[in-house]
Amino acid sequence: MTITRGKRIAIGARPPVNPHAQAWVRQGEADGLQKNDLYTARLTLDITPATRARIRVSAFTQGVTVAELLRALLEREFPESPH
Repeated sequence: MTITRGKRIAIGARPPVNPHAQAWVRQGEADGLQKNDLYTARLTLDITPATRARIRVSAFTQGVTVAELLRALLEREFPESPH
């Protein structure tokens, strides 16, 4: 390990702003979405490895992530306004 003492290392100038990147970042603001609008909470539960495998296979065959699959399942089972 090398220790540098008394030597200053210059940091280069900040790169110019990319207008396309800035527009992409601000796209969410234009859509009216704020960070507080999308509140999430983590849920942890214990399942068997076999159940986990079945969930993963099902998500893969549907072309979604496990999180997307489980969110949709929970929304169907527990809708905001009961039927």
